[in-house]
Amino acid sequence: MLAKAKTTISAKIGGSAAVAVGHNCSHDISRNKYGHLQYGLWGYKVAWKRYRSAGGGSCGGVEIAHGSATLPTSETGWKYWETSS
Repeated sequence: MLAKAKTTISAKIGGSAAVAVGHNCSHDISRNKYGHLQYGLWGYKVAWKRYRSAGGGSCGGVEIAHGSATLPTSETGWKYWETSS
């Protein structure tokens, strides 16, 4: 039976950051597409599940909850994507 589970997440999570004026970015846009560019603070998306023991000495569990969260970071940067419209 699983008594404990551990995971590690980057030490970059948490803290604070400031966005300064004067950042530049350029990107080629594909033909017949629209380019989108966003500057900001980014986080890490994580998924989680919670289990309870299945009982009877079996090696398994029953999922009782699940979800996702975005953990904040102090990293800043550009995000670029393209769409058809």
